[in-house]
Amino acid sequence: QMQLVESGGGLVQAGGSLRLSCAASGRTFSSYAMGWFRQAPGKEREFVAGISWNSGILHYADSVKGRATISRDNAKNTASLQMYSLKPEDTALYYCAAQLGTPAYETTYYSPANYRYWGQGTQVTVSS
Repeated sequence: QMQLVESGGGLVQAGGSLRLSCAASGRTFSSYAMGWFRQAPGKEREFVAGISWNSGILHYADSVKGRATISRDNAKNTASLQMYSLKPEDTALYYCAAQLGTPAYETTYYSPANYRYWGQGTQVTVSS
């Protein structure tokens, strides 16, 4: 089992920034690709950003491209999502997730079904 714990969410005004963190334990963190997803009330969980085990491959949803940076530190077993220029439509519960190995295709990062382990989420609320 891998345990994932997110932190860093909160209430922020539009135009502000937040840094979300994900602390992992229980498995060899560097063996997993990591993803960030979000889910707003009444909506499906959607992909936000993904990163390969060695940070060599990064993917972003079009909705956050240019406003988010995903990173990881394998020595500290952490993954992060820095978000800038936040908009009210970014309001959601944000999850980090882990999938074993190196995804073969870009689209493999996008589907929640490909991730085995999930955190409980951290709430981000952006006020207008």
